Amino acid sequence: QIQLQESGPGLVKPSQTLSLTCTVSGGSITTNDYYWYWIRQPPGKGLELIGCISYLGVTDYSPSLKSRTSISRDTSRNLFTLQLTSVIPEDTAVYYCAGVHDAGWGQGTQVTVSS
Repeated sequence: QIQLQESGPGLVKPSQTLSLTCTVSGGSITTNDYYWYWIRQPPGKGLELIGCISYLGVTDYSPSLKSRTSISRDTSRNLFTLQLTSVIPEDTAVYYCAGVHDAGWGQGTQVTVSS
């Protein structure tokens, strides 16, 4: 059974970089045809797709966040990461990592942007 777990700081100051890690267990992030996503949900709002990275390491980003977003991976540790630069209070949200097929979602991690 594939499991995903987000980790990272819960509080980030404005203008700094938000960095999160999604550790995958029970399956390899390089398995053919698997795609891995970062998604967030601001308080009182719906889900927002941030971007994804494929089993080949190819990335794709939401146009609204593309200029500030970087998704990468470490295949030796079977994890993928999110970096969001120049954060603002509106980036406050619960951040989820997820995968297609039988991968499912992580439990989510609250990130608050505040000085």
